[in-house]
Amino acid sequence: MAWFKRSKEGITTSTKDKKETPDGLWHKCPTCKTVMSTDDHAQNLAVCPNCNHHDRLSAAEYFDVIFDNQKYTEFSKGLYSGDPLKFEDTKTYPDRIKATQEKTGLKDAVRTVYGKMNAQQIVVAAMDFRFIGGSLGSVMGEKIARAIDKAISLKCPIMIISKSGGARMMEAGLSLMQMAKVSAKLSQLSDAGLPYISFLTDPTTGGVTASFAMLGDINISEPNALIAFAGPRVVRETIGRDLPDGFQRAEFVMEHGFLDFIVERKNLKEKLTQTLSMFKN
Repeated sequence: MAWFKRSKEGITTSTKDKKETPDGLWHKCPTCKTVMSTDDHAQNLAVCPNCNHHDRLSAAEYFDVIFDNQKYTEFSKGLYSGDPLKFEDTKTYPDRIKATQEKTGLKDAVRTVYGKMNAQQIVVAAMDFRFIGGSLGSVMGEKIARAIDKAISLKCPIMIISKSGGARMMEAGLSLMQMAKVSAKLSQLSDAGLPYISFLTDPTTGGVTASFAMLGDINISEPNALIAFAGPRVVRETIGRDLPDGFQRAEFVMEHGFLDFIVERKNLKEKLTQTLSMFKN
C-alpha cells in the first residue's frame, strides 16, 4: 500500500505549513458563476463580462461613475435617526442604527451630493442598500427633500438613485409620511421647471416604488433590476398562480410602460447627459 502513503521526505500534511489563499482575490458571478479577479470586476463597474449581471454598487461607487473626475460635494451629512417610537425587536432601534453606522461608515441609507456631470451641474441622492436595506425613514425623506431644495437653488436637475427594500418598520407611520413629503417636494421642482430623473436599481421595492421612484420626468433602470411593490413570493401566494418569466424585472416593467429605457452602467453617464439635453430649453 505504499502508493497510498506519502513516503517522500519533505511532504507534509501539517496545517501549519499549508498556504492559505487570501480572501477577496476572486469574485464569482451570482448568476452565471463566472469567476474573475476582484480587480477586473471593479474595473468593469461590477458588471459580469459573461452574462452582463449588474452587481449592487454603493452610493459612493455610483458617484464615481457619474461625476467628472470623481469630484462632488456632499451635504446634509450629519443627519441620523432618532427613536420617537421607542422601537425594539431583537435589539433597540438606536443600537441597530449605531451598529449599522459602525459597519458601513454611513449615517443613514441615502447620501446627497452635487457636482458636474460632463460639465453640467446635477444633484444626486443615492440610496445605499447596506444600511438597513436602503429603507425609507424620516432621515432619508428629509435628506431627499433638502436635495430637491438644493437643485431648485442651483437651478439644475436632480437624480434619485433608488435601491430600497421599502419603508423602515422601526419608524412606522413616520416612514410612510416620507412618501408624501418627497412627492410634494418633487411638485415644487416641477413648478420650477427643473427635470427629475428617477434611476431604479436592484432592488427598488415597497413604499419607494409606490411613490417618488415612479414619479420621474424620465424613469430609467439598470438591466434585470427587481422593481416591485410587493415581492414575487408575496404576489405568487396572494394570487395563487405561477408568475410570468422575468416578472417584476426591469425588462418586464419597461414592456408594460413603467420605464422609459434601460441603461447599462458603462453607458450611464453619457446616456444621462443626452437625456438631460432634451430639457435644456
